[in-house]
Amino acid sequence: MILSAGTLVAVVDGEKLALFHNTGHQSVELTPQPTPDIAERASGAAGRGSSEANPDNDTQAEDGFAVGVAEVLNRMVLNHKVEHLLVIAAPKTLGQLRKGWHKETTARLVGEISKDLTGHTPAQIAAAIDKA
Repeated sequence: MILSAGTLVAVVDGEKLALFHNTGHQSVELTPQPTPDIAERASGAAGRGSSEANPDNDTQAEDGFAVGVAEVLNRMVLNHKVEHLLVIAAPKTLGQLRKGWHKETTARLVGEISKDLTGHTPAQIAAAIDKA
């Protein structure tokens, strides 16, 4: 996958968020960004059930975290801080994120990679982007 310089890359799982800016022009070079605070939630968004019929506390916490991440990314997009967005997330988390995207956030998405890469180095994440 080719990313334009300045693309925000969000790497997410059910409990962690890491943000990077692509500073490369010829290849992907990820520069870590500060991680915003994510509002703690006991469960997913109001009016939306969890992805399981009888979610346990861990599942509810992971779903709630994904909702919080979607809100933060939506706010960044709506405040014109993000022009292009690539999301790399664990498959279940990616599904929860999609439920929370604002239409403008969806319009700014340049791609999604359904893979858990939290805890990986920027070089490992860049390599996964190159292969996508």
